Amino acid sequence: MIETLDPKITDKPVARCASCDREMDHYNTFISPTNRPRNICWQCLAREEKNFFARRGYSRLARTGVIPR
Repeated sequence: MIETLDPKITDKPVARCASCDREMDHYNTFISPTNRPRNICWQCLAREEKNFFARRGYSRLARTGVIPR
């Protein structure tokens, strides 16, 4: 059975984030392959996804005036 929760409704219990160790009411629960729940708050999830697929030295050359052709 899949339980769906509306993210706008904060009726979920307060949980502690596994990354930053803060108590948050806006979080996502991930289930590990060993069936252990892991709560990650939205701020940590956004921080983790911010530089997804970007190399460390990546920069947009068009912003510096170089247009690759």
